[in-house]
Amino acid sequence: MNLHWKPARPATRERLEGALVQLEPADVARHGADLYAAQSGAPDIWTYLPYGPFADEADFRTWLGACAASVDPLFYAIIDRATGQATGMASFMRMTPEHGVIEVGNIWYSPALQRTRQATEAMYVMARHAFEVLGYRRYEWKCNARNEPSRRAALRLGFSYEGVFRQHMVVKDQNRDTAWYSMLDSEWPGAKAAFEAWLDAGNFDAAGRQLSGLADLREQPSQH
Repeated sequence: MNLHWKPARPATRERLEGALVQLEPADVARHGADLYAAQSGAPDIWTYLPYGPFADEADFRTWLGACAASVDPLFYAIIDRATGQATGMASFMRMTPEHGVIEVGNIWYSPALQRTRQATEAMYVMARHAFEVLGYRRYEWKCNARNEPSRRAALRLGFSYEGVFRQHMVVKDQNRDTAWYSMLDSEWPGAKAAFEAWLDAGNFDAAGRQLSGLADLREQPSQH
């Protein structure tokens, strides 16, 4: 069956807007101090990433400069609107517009960003941009197969597990088996509805605790 496919667009250096966060193309002058401070004292952030931890701020800024110059991956700083501070990063990567495939990766969240509404909204904003603005049909998430928090996050966010590529990479002189996940454009409307229901202020009590989990909302058609 012919798809009458029109290629997607590569991601470009534009700001992505959410209610709680905005994602800005990484910039050393604008984000360097915030991001270095955000990750300081939390070396575990870098365990499964191919870079870090960093010896000092100069080392970190050199790495961030390379990120800022990169087109694919295209790195974003995640800005908390309430404080104006950059508290983490993520990227679009392995963009293949002709086939409609794009990956979200290079994700690191500072302790201040982890397990917050802002953290989830950042992933929602990127997925929405990939599907609705850029026109991709497959959105990928890959991680070290030993990275259980990342694997749980992929499933919570609505990605489907596809398997493990054994001996896929050598990272920091260690073998990496890579777990693959994906979300399709046909699955996005349901995932989007769940994201929006979860992010709604009415889903949180006075102490900021969620009333319904994201995965639970996605599994309940009545919530869509």
